[in-house]
Amino acid sequence: MPLQSYRFYTIVSERRRNGRRRAAGQMRAAWAAAVCAVVILWPGVLRATRAPEVLRSVAALPPHLAGLFSEASGFHQLRSGNYLVFDRRGHTVYGVDAAMTAASKIVQVGQEAGRIIQPVAFAVSSDDRFVVADAPIGRERVQRFAPEGTRLGGFVLPGRMEVRVQYGGLVLNGVASIAYERESILLNQPERGAVITEYTLEGAPQRNIGLLRATGHEADADLHGALNTGIPLVNPQGGFYFVFQTGEPRFRKYDARGTLLFERVIQGAELDSWLGSQPTTWFRRGARELPVVPPIVRTAAVDDAGNLWIVFTLPFTYVYDPDGEKTRVVQFHAAGAMAPSSLSFTRDGKLLATPGCYVFEAGRAQ
Repeated sequence: MPLQSYRFYTIVSERRRNGRRRAAGQMRAAWAAAVCAVVILWPGVLRATRAPEVLRSVAALPPHLAGLFSEASGFHQLRSGNYLVFDRRGHTVYGVDAAMTAASKIVQVGQEAGRIIQPVAFAVSSDDRFVVADAPIGRERVQRFAPEGTRLGGFVLPGRMEVRVQYGGLVLNGVASIAYERESILLNQPERGAVITEYTLEGAPQRNIGLLRATGHEADADLHGALNTGIPLVNPQGGFYFVFQTGEPRFRKYDARGTLLFERVIQGAELDSWLGSQPTTWFRRGARELPVVPPIVRTAAVDDAGNLWIVFTLPFTYVYDPDGEKTRVVQFHAAGAMAPSSLSFTRDGKLLATPGCYVFEAGRAQ
């Protein structure tokens, strides 16, 4: 909302004996009108000009532990107080004690069952079991593990894995994101005709959730799929969220039955320049070429109250309440401004972020 200016006029009568009295009365009326206008307009002015809320780290893994990881891409606290760290480039999952004094490898590199190779996605269930999606011998695999790293099961997805499309450290095709909650595993596989596919623990697809959005590129299956890439999320309050990572930024909320509750367009002054510079057309490609659609969303997570946190590739994070209304614009600061590659929430209200394995207070900054 543009700021409005006010001009105050003092009218001096030609008759001196009444001039001062009328001028004083008009001045008082003008000031009263100005005060009322400021009261009415002030919230809107604040909304138009406020700076992002800065959350500063309150703790972190000490350097002798953080230095063990090649690329920390997941940081989660278990109910015991211990932590899990997913080192994607190191093909390893670490366990860290509650005091943050020691770390040990609980899942190590390898192609055989119970080990991981070329991992991409990691998720932890509310019961502390976790899953890792990896790619041994060109096949996409999902394995489940107990909190101490014991393999509980797994499955291999049908077909051969396509060449991975990566942009800015993000994988944009295949099993690039995953969600896990007790008896179900959620994947984004646009080629199946839905934004979320729910699998049983044995690897059987049991339902599709959410239609693909219209892109105007339906005739180009690869591009249409790339514009429907996103992050499935389990809502602790029940149901699911899905956040589109590419194209026009949007998110959807579904109930536990998979019924769409609402869809919201993600907008904000912080994103305007980036969105205005994005391509809307793509050249025809060769038979073995895949389209690269730059992502705007880096990661997303849902806190225990059902608030959706969306982290962008720019150093900003938007927070939406359960009704889909934007309530906060956040910047994370650790050694400097950062755009987290993963977020998770602890039971005592803290927020864990990678890279760096930092700890933040999730409440509003003081």
